[in-house]
Amino acid sequence: MRVAITGSSGLIGSAIVKTLLEDGHEVLRLVRHRVPANPLEIAWDPLGEVIDPELLTGVDAVVHLAGEPIDGYWWTTKKRQRIRDSRVLGTANLVNGLVAMKRKPDVLISVTGISYYGNRGDECLREDSRAGSGFLAGIAEDWEAATRPAEDAGIRVVIPRLAPVLSTYSPFVMRLRLPVTLGLGAWFGSGRQYWPWIGLEDVVGVCRFALSEKRVRGPVIAAAPQVPACRTLIKTMGAILGRPVLWGVPAPLLRLLLGDIARDMLLSSQRVYPHALLTAGYEFGCPDLDRVLRDALGK
Repeated sequence: MRVAITGSSGLIGSAIVKTLLEDGHEVLRLVRHRVPANPLEIAWDPLGEVIDPELLTGVDAVVHLAGEPIDGYWWTTKKRQRIRDSRVLGTANLVNGLVAMKRKPDVLISVTGISYYGNRGDECLREDSRAGSGFLAGIAEDWEAATRPAEDAGIRVVIPRLAPVLSTYSPFVMRLRLPVTLGLGAWFGSGRQYWPWIGLEDVVGVCRFALSEKRVRGPVIAAAPQVPACRTLIKTMGAILGRPVLWGVPAPLLRLLLGDIARDMLLSSQRVYPHALLTAGYEFGCPDLDRVLRDALGK
């Protein structure tokens, strides 16, 4: 299979590329702002132009991962615009190029985020649950809508709504690890909000499954079946590192200091269940939080 991939240099992209090559697939990398290093790289500015369909001739599948990182300590107006444009405009420019191809790819895997659901408290969420509210939820809804022309053109579209990834070098783990290691670990707000997660091995597994399993289409929740509370996840990390986690940072203080980052990420609750994947026959390789955190923390 000839697979084109955006965001191939990131944590997830690198892992997916490695696995695809090991599986014997040919991987075509869509790269930004540089001269291609070899014939299997294509230079493309996702914010500036629709991708030239001729560059993707012969591609059987596309995995779309590119997007401005959402980490940081404050979202400025410019940062917000980069987050939105990289996801919504970048996806639209890619999809419009795919639709214009003479022989279109069989499948497009376009990764979005679990933030689609917004802050939903204890509500049990599945793929058919409505979109939530908030900055990230609004972006995720528009992000997914940008793939519809591909579906209308007959391409099988799979939209993994990805939970935060637990691995050694994931920003999620790295940002939590330092304060816990220093003995300053704390949960956020009440700590009762649900925090979905997924191991890097399963991110790769879900993408491989979506490439080959033709029954999988539309949104799929890419998160481990058991969703812990924020307090549980951080206390588990503390126990693995041998550090106490005894207190929480008050929600009003977090909202004052971090604004939407606190509301949309730290204090947001998504009690999700990967119904579509499990129904289609996907088996999570790493469903155990303690085991995945131990691997991520090297313990």
